[in-house]
Parts: sequence; structure tokens; C-alpha cells
Amino acid sequence: MGGWDRIRGSRTRLGGGGSRNSQASDRQSSSRTVRLGSVRPQHPGHRTIYCNDRDANLPVRFKGNSISTTKYNVATFFPKGLFEQFRRVANLYFLMISILSTTPISPVNPVTNMVPLSLVLLVSLVKEAFEDWKRLQNDMVINSSPIDILQDQKWESIPWKKLQVGDLVRVKQDGFFPADLLLLASTNPDGVCYTETANLDGETNLKIRKALERTWDYLLPDKAAEFKGEIQCEQPNNSLYTFTGNLIIQKQTLPLSPNQILLRGCSLRNTEYIVGVVVFTGHETKVMMNSMNVPSKRSTLERKLDKLILTLFGVLFLMCLIGAIGSGVFISRKYYYLGLDESVEDQFNPNNRFVVAILTMFTLITLYSTIIPISLYVSIEMIKFIQSTQFINKDLHMYHVESNTPALARTSNLNEELGQVEYIFSDKTGTLTRNLMEFFKCSIGGEVYGTGITEIEKGGAQRNGLRIDGVKKATTTVHEKGFNFDDPRLMLGAWRNERDPDSCKEFFRCLAICHTVLPEGDETPEKITYQAASPDEAALVTAAKNFGFFFYRRTPTMIMVRESHVEKMGKIEDVSYEILSVLEFNSTRKRQSVICRYPNGRLVLYCKGADTVIYERLAHGNHNIKKTTREHLEEFGSAGLRTLCLAYRDLSSDLYETWNEKFIQAKSALREREKKLDEVADLIEKDLILIGSTAIEDKLQDGVPSCIETLSRAGIKIWVLTGDKMETAINIAYACSLINNDMKQFIISSETEAIREVESRGDTVETERVIRASVKQELKRCLEEAQHYLHTVSGPKLALIIDGKCLMYALDPNLRVTLLNLSLNCSSVVCCRVSPLQKAQVTSLVKKGARKITLSIGDGANDVSMIQAAHVGVGISGLEGMQAVMASDFAIAQFRFLTDLLLVHGRWSYLRICKVVTYFFYKNLTFTLTQFWFTFQTGFSGQRFYDDWFQSLYNVIFTALPVIIVGLFDEDVSAPLSKKYPELYKEGIRNTFFKWRVLSVWAFFSVYQSLVFYYFTIAASRKGHNTSGKIFGLWDVSTMAFTCIVITVNGRLLMACNSITRWHHISIAGSIVAWFVFIFLYSGVSTPYDRQENIFFVIYVLMSTSYFYLTLLLVPVVALLGDFVYQGIQRWFFPYDYQIIQEIHRNEPEVSSRTELMEIGHHLTPDEERSFAIAQLPRETSKHTGFAFDSPGYESFFASQAGVLAPQKPWDVARRASMRSQQRTPKKN
Repeated sequence: MGGWDRIRGSRTRLGGGGSRNSQASDRQSSSRTVRLGSVRPQHPGHRTIYCNDRDANLPVRFKGNSISTTKYNVATFFPKGLFEQFRRVANLYFLMISILSTTPISPVNPVTNMVPLSLVLLVSLVKEAFEDWKRLQNDMVINSSPIDILQDQKWESIPWKKLQVGDLVRVKQDGFFPADLLLLASTNPDGVCYTETANLDGETNLKIRKALERTWDYLLPDKAAEFKGEIQCEQPNNSLYTFTGNLIIQKQTLPLSPNQILLRGCSLRNTEYIVGVVVFTGHETKVMMNSMNVPSKRSTLERKLDKLILTLFGVLFLMCLIGAIGSGVFISRKYYYLGLDESVEDQFNPNNRFVVAILTMFTLITLYSTIIPISLYVSIEMIKFIQSTQFINKDLHMYHVESNTPALARTSNLNEELGQVEYIFSDKTGTLTRNLMEFFKCSIGGEVYGTGITEIEKGGAQRNGLRIDGVKKATTTVHEKGFNFDDPRLMLGAWRNERDPDSCKEFFRCLAICHTVLPEGDETPEKITYQAASPDEAALVTAAKNFGFFFYRRTPTMIMVRESHVEKMGKIEDVSYEILSVLEFNSTRKRQSVICRYPNGRLVLYCKGADTVIYERLAHGNHNIKKTTREHLEEFGSAGLRTLCLAYRDLSSDLYETWNEKFIQAKSALREREKKLDEVADLIEKDLILIGSTAIEDKLQDGVPSCIETLSRAGIKIWVLTGDKMETAINIAYACSLINNDMKQFIISSETEAIREVESRGDTVETERVIRASVKQELKRCLEEAQHYLHTVSGPKLALIIDGKCLMYALDPNLRVTLLNLSLNCSSVVCCRVSPLQKAQVTSLVKKGARKITLSIGDGANDVSMIQAAHVGVGISGLEGMQAVMASDFAIAQFRFLTDLLLVHGRWSYLRICKVVTYFFYKNLTFTLTQFWFTFQTGFSGQRFYDDWFQSLYNVIFTALPVIIVGLFDEDVSAPLSKKYPELYKEGIRNTFFKWRVLSVWAFFSVYQSLVFYYFTIAASRKGHNTSGKIFGLWDVSTMAFTCIVITVNGRLLMACNSITRWHHISIAGSIVAWFVFIFLYSGVSTPYDRQENIFFVIYVLMSTSYFYLTLLLVPVVALLGDFVYQGIQRWFFPYDYQIIQEIHRNEPEVSSRTELMEIGHHLTPDEERSFAIAQLPRETSKHTGFAFDSPGYESFFASQAGVLAPQKPWDVARRASMRSQQRTPKKN
């Protein structure tokens, strides 16, 4: 609801306003001034909430807390559901045909058109209704969850849906927050509580929230009842990590920040209970405003299918036009036996040939309607759904045992798109690497510490022909999670003997103090665990602990560190540092600062951040250490390590007090608070003294180099888009075989001497001009050089490396085309220091500019825009939460699983869907053309060749199942061979199997076969007669022709199969048997209704003649002879790549992938068997229904049914958790 829609009226009620609390009457707010019952709108920029005062909030009409995630309601289900169905061109077409068939000009019975359409619509609507019913049940569970609310000075339990803005609520431990709350008080000391945000972003690490000191006392009901305040805050929005507002209590204004906000869907941990006031409710909560659907994606093949349908419309129109013109020419009274006298109906009146032609046109449209297959979309949807749920989700080759994570197809719309991907855009951290950070090296005071050798250094040495022996570990080496550091000079207090021990001490204190980590567990170095927002943070604090600066306790205002060897060797003392201000990290600041006070009164600002940001803020002087540290940073980057710079600044009390006043004002601002806080931070984050830098190792995931090499052989180009330093990104690219020494590398960087010199002058306009000119010149030079290499016979492969600053200018509309042309000529592209927006821009550049199929893969929230921008988005279930998975189309646990996802499932899906679509096109065109040839012998009158029910059931029963079986089980080569010969994938990139040339071949044989069916059966029947001596009539001939068609089109499908299973035999034999069963029953019963008497006893008469059996033997053979010859010539002289592989391996025993998986399954440990059993449970594709971001996990329910223990998943959202209280209640026998 918009701000101006919320109006505040007079609080005067009938019978007098009643006296109000004196405290409330003293409130002063312009938005609440009321005179003579006038109505004033709320401020459009912010809302005003009166705490613990429902009457005051009533006139504003804030939204209730009830949520509805259903797509329909009782009134809208049919109109909206039918609208959704008729948005499909094919369904709309068949509706038009059904309407036409009810008119007198229709040659077919309307029932025979309406029944198939109704069946298709019914199946779709039942599916929609079932899904919506599940959403409704989930909504009811959530809306009925109990919550304690303050009423009459005591806590009363009410359902969530009855909660209102301004209410005071109590949430107990492990409970879920029912709305967005402002934290007032907590049972923990200092108003602190711990929350878990797994339902928002999948992160299970605890977040700390702290109430304002002014509200700590409002914990018990009698005290809370006294609380009367006014909240002025931002209007509802979907930004999860920001909040701007003020709390006004007794004329005192207190700034509010995200640290006081508890978001709906999060849960309370390690806290007995909290008291909060409701700020946003229902659909206005931040989590509900984020529960938008992923952008709707349609596969490229599906869009081409639309063009094919339109082409068929064109063919249909042409056929009808020919028939209409023919009828207008043919109609004449000279054919006296037709009885075309003056009283004949308009459709056959020779006096008005134009009307005859028009009416015949409509007649023929209904007659030829089968050219568009009504069951095509339903069949494709069914095939894709089963491919996703049964094949992709249950593929053991994509199951990650360590994290118990199977692959998950969150949509079935894009299966075949996986088989045509030409460009992959990949994040680095957590996608190519493990995101398991370990403190590896550091630089302190110009000295490098740490003797380890990274995998990338070993790989680089091997590339240069050198051999590196493993470094012998020192006896002091400690290796724990997050710490893999080896250098005795710093361990066990040895740093005191270094050249600059003071710098070492500042370095360790910066690591131990400058962070937002929460300690958990026993306060001992061995048992404590750290809850951190990122693995880097935890690694740095773990490093401080191992260096003797053990951070063990945090309160909102203090950090306790157990320091060893500071005063003298062996001495351990606990030191409390008062935290005065925290300047938090964000993607624009790229740094974090903490201002603390030592016990002796010393005021220090510690800052850590990216080298580019820290170096801009260093004090003048100390050039040697700056230069040395920069060299060390480049050295660390070359080794593939992630770097941070550490710095500090001593502050005077006066300077801090002056600055803190500005900081408090910025924190209280209702508008542009983030911008003002950044500006204030810049005032104090300057004149820093560089301490040193840290280097953290993030190892490559298993199988990444071989996966990238395989995908490259498949013709897929891989781009890495990362926020890391250029040196780090290049070396990771080397390590994972993305770049090698044989490649010609084009490097476009802003870290050149000329650009640095201009930047040092501080003139931003001049800097921008120089970088823009430099980028333009470099792009032009690189493109010319690239084109030169491409024109040489054996030129090297090309690689482009560009950083974020240059990319910003390269994406300018004037340079975008040059960048695109250069990039498309390169085998690999690495973009460093890029923002999330730039990732999406680069993806869109290739997607729209080059019109190539793109895939984006990432694991963090910063990859969401890139994942949504690509044709196919793949999320990795990593350590950075579930936001990437929630926004993706497919989810896997490891990058290496892309090989199976693309080369096996993607390729198979593409081949199968192409075969299904072309076969549908062929069988419907063949069937319709026989009716078209018959039109020429009926004077273009629109006489039907087939019985109505033959026409209606042709697609729905007699040819439906075999094509679905082919769409599910057809394999050109096995999964191992698909990965052994990745070059096979190029056929999908080139779209080899769905070109107009392929369709024209199928169309040619459709015409040929239809002529065989029609003229062979007609010619053969001219002299034929039944046992009673009668010649064959129309219905005898058409039944014979239809029998030949059913056998032939099913036989043609068998010829198109690469692999034939028992399911193929069953479905094809079953379809032919179904036709005979139907015709036996249909011909054996005579009814006075419809025109069924035409067919009465036809099949029995036919089967009593030798003509039937001879025709049945010869016609399908002659019809399929052309296909047989063509396929033989094509396979021998113009083979596809997969046919060559088939010939190479034709004598090898056939091992089905399913059997192979079963064999693998037999060797699993009990834990792995349980994990795989969970992976096999029914799963739900993403419909983005229900609470928060995703559908509920039904895994636990299915697991209990199957007798498998399934752990709770982070994305099992509040609707399930809200039922825990019911589950904990012991059942009575």
C-alpha cells in the first residue's frame, strides 16, 4: 500500500473521544495533527507507528498479518485458470476449431473436437488446483501459528493472522518471528539476542541483534504495558539488510538500525525470549516482499517451436485456400446428380461462388485442424517433468556425499536448453574453489611470514618445468579448520624476537578486535567455535587465536581477548576492549573499521579491507613499507591467495567526540542514511598507518580442471567473473586449465603506471578521461591483433583478462560492440574486481548481443543477478547461503557436476525433445494430407475421409504413448561415452537437429507417405469386394487407410530410435493393439446417435477379405521404404557425429546408466545409502509458492513415509517450523 493511501483520521469515536493517556497526548508529530475530523495522509517517505496503541493506528489501515500465496481463489480460479491456458496459441486455436465445429458448416461432430481439448484443459487445471491447494494449506498453517501478544498487562496467545502493526509481542527460544519486529528487550544481558536467518538466505551462522539501551527494561508484562512510543521509519521495501528509522520516547529521538530489527521468518536462538513491537506485517514484511518469482524463462527451442506452429498455420491456410478456390470453381449445376437446385443452402449455391468459397474455407479449417497437434504441449511438459524429477534429481553421479546434496532441477522448462549452452559465466569463490578459507601467509611491517606452497604455485612451477618438493613442516605447525600456517618465527610468542614486534602486536590485535564474529561454546581455545558472516572472518580470528590473541567473549560494547606473551614470555592476561563504534563492511566500502578503547584509555581505529581501498587512505610517508607490502600483495595474488590489508590510526578523545556527533546524526537520518554514514566514515578512515596484509588460501574444488577441459572440448567457452585481484584470478584460471602458456593473453588493466600517476593527483574527471581513452585504445588494439591471429592458419587460442574499472568503461554503449567482438574471438575471458551488477551486464551482453545460449553458475547472493540474467541459471549449494540456489533453475553441489548436467542430461534432453517435436510434426502432417488428397475427389466439398472419432483419438491415444517413451528413454550414446567424447555436444550448440532443413526432410516424407496411404488404398479397393460381393465404400477404404497410418507412423518412430527398450516395444505394440480394440468395439455397436452407423461392422467386413491383409503388409513397407533408403544413405555417407561413435563402439556390451547407478549404489556405506535414499524422495520443482523464497520442503514427510531419517534443510521454511510445537506434544495412546 502506498504512503498516500494510508490516511490518518480523527480518533474521535461515537459518544465522545474519551480521555487519553497524558503521555500519549504529549506526543508531537506533524503527521498526527488532527483538527475537526480532517484526514491527513501519512508521509510518503516514511510511516509513523504508535506502539502498544491499536486505536491510534486504526485510521491508517495498515495491512494485516495474514498472508496468501495462492495464485487463485474460488471466484478467480476458472476465469484466471482458463486465461492462463488460452495464452498458448495452440489451445486458443483448438478453442476456435471447437466453436467452428458447432456451426452447420462443420463436417465433424463438435463433441470429437471438444473432448480432447476439454481433456487437455482438465489435466492442466487439476494440476494448477492441486498446487494452489497445497499453497492454501501452507498459508493456513502459518496464519494459525500462535504468538504471545500483550493484552491487559498479560501475555495472551493469538494466531499470527490477528497481529497488527504496533502490537507488543513475546517470542520464545527457537520460535519464529511472526512479522518484522523492533527489538525492545531480551532476557540476555545488555538487550542482546541471537537470530538464525536460514529461511532468508540459507545461512545457519547466528546473527547478533541488540535492543536500544533505553528499552531494555520493558521485558515483563506489567513494565511492557507502560511502553508508549512512536516509530518513524521507512516505508515497506524488499531490502533485507537495511532499515532506517527513529524511535521517539518521551520526546527523545533514538536512531534505529538493522541491528534492532528482527525479520519475519528468522528464528530466535540461545535466548529465553524477547519482547518486540510489530513494524511491518503480512505482505509488507521484507521477506514477503522478496518472495518474487524468478524471471520467467522459456527455452530457445520452445520459442522456435512457436515458429514451427505458425508455419503449420501457414500450411493450413494454404491448404484451405486451395480447397476454397477449388470449391468455387468446381460448384456447378451441370452436376445434376448433386441436386444443386435453387433451394440449396448457401454453402453449395452455384449462384454465389464467393460465399461458397468462404464457407468452404471455414469447413476445411475444421477438417484439417489435426495438422496442429493438440497433445504436443502436454506431451512435452510431461516428458520434461519426468526428465527433471526422475533423471536429473536422482542421478547418483551428481550426488555429493560429503554434504548430502543431490542435484535439483528447480524448473523443468529448460532441460533441452542445457544441451545448447555455448557460454558459461562462472563465479570463482565457492564455485571453482571450495570456499573453505585457511589463513596461509601474512606480511607484517614489510616482512613475509608463512612457508607453505599453494597448489597454484606447484602448478605454475610444473608449467615452467620446475619441481617443487614439499616443505618440511616445523614442530610448531598448527593445522585446524581455518588455519594452515607454518612459520616458527610467529608461533608460541616467537614474534617478540622479530625486528618489529610492535607491528606484530598491532597486527594480531587488529585480527582479534576488528570483526563481527560471535564466539560459541566453552571459552577455551580447543572447544570454542566462531560464528562468522563469511569464512574469511572466521579464518582471521582463528589465526589471532593461534598467534596468542584469543578472542573468547563478546558483549554489545566489549570484546574480551586472552593475550599471551605480550608483557613477557609465558604471561597470559585477559584484556577487555571497549567497542565504541563499528563501521561495517559492504560491497561499496570494501573495508571494515572498529574504534575501540584500551583499558589504559588509548583510542584506536583498526581497519581492514581491500588493498585498493586501504592504500587510498594511508598517511603520507612510510614509502618503503607501502612499496614492500604491495610487492608482497602481488606475490600472494600470484600464488592464488585472497588478500586483505590491515591498518590502524590512533585517535584523540576530542577528535573522536567531534566525529561521533556527526556519526550519531548520520545514524538518525531518515533519508540517504547509508550515503551519509559512508561520508562520515570517510572523515575518520584516513591518515591510516599500514600494519601489513593477510593471505588466505581457498583451494580449488575437486575435478574443476578436468571439468573445464572437458567443457572446452565440447565447444563451450568459459568466462570467470570474480571480485578478486587480477593476479589471483589469473592464477586460479591457470590452475583450472582455463588459461595456459600456449594462449595469447590480452590484458586490459587499470593498474598501469600512467593511470596510477593520474589517480595520485586526485583529479577524478581527468582520471575518468584517461581510463576511458586507455580502454578504447586497448580494446581496438586487441581486436585488431585478435583478428590477425584468427586469419592465420595455426594461430594460438586467445584469452582476455580485464578488470572491473576498465570493464565499467568498456560496457559503455560506444565501446560495447568492440568488447563483444573481442570477447567472442577469445576462448577464455577473465573479469576481475567486478561488481554483481557488472556480472549481470556481461552476461546480458553476450545473451542479447551475440544471441548465444548462456549459462551462469554461482554460489552467493552476489551471483543472483548474473544467474537470473542468463538463459540458464545454476546455483551451487555452498557455504554462502542458499540465495543463489533459490534464484537458480538448477542446483548442484560441485562445479564438476556440470559435466553430467550438460554433456549427459542436457544433450539427451535436447536430442529427445527435437525428436519428439519433429515426429509430432511428421505424424500430424501425414494424417492431414491424406484428408487433403481426398478433398480433390469430393469436389472440394469438405466431405470427411475419416470418422470423427478416428480424427480425435489419433493424437490422444493411437500415437501418444510411444513418442513420450522416446522422449524419456532414447539414447544415442551412453553417459560414459557422452563424457568421453565431449565434441558430440557441439551438435546441440549448432542446433543440428532442429533446423528447417531437418524439418523439410520430415515434411517431404510426410507428403510421400500420405500419397502412398491414400492412392494405394484407393487404387487397391477399386476392384476389391467383400464376401457378399459388394465393392468397398468410403468408410471401408478410410478405415483401411487409417489402420495403415497407425501402423506406419508407429513403425517410423521405431526407425528413429537410437536405443530400443522393452518400453518402446510395449508402447508401440500397445498403441496398435489399442486401435484394433477400439475399432472392434466401435464397429460392433450401432447407435442411433451421431453418424456412427457409417462404421458399423466395417472392420469385420474388411478382415474377412485378403485385400485387408495384403494392404496391411504392403502399404507400410512401401511407405517406410523411402525413409529406410534415406537413413541408410545418410548414415553411410553423411553421418552425424554420434553415429560415428555408435559405429566405433557397436560391438561393446550395452550397459544402461540406470544399471550402472544401481551397481554404484551397492557399494555405498550405510550413511551414504541413507543420504541417497533421501535424495530419491519425491521433490517439488520451484513454483515460488508460499512463504519467503521457495516452496516448503516436503522431504521430511516423504522420508517418514519411506522410513528414512531426513535432517531439516535450511530452506524448510517457517510454515513447517511453526508445527514443531504440535510435534513435540506427546501423543496420548
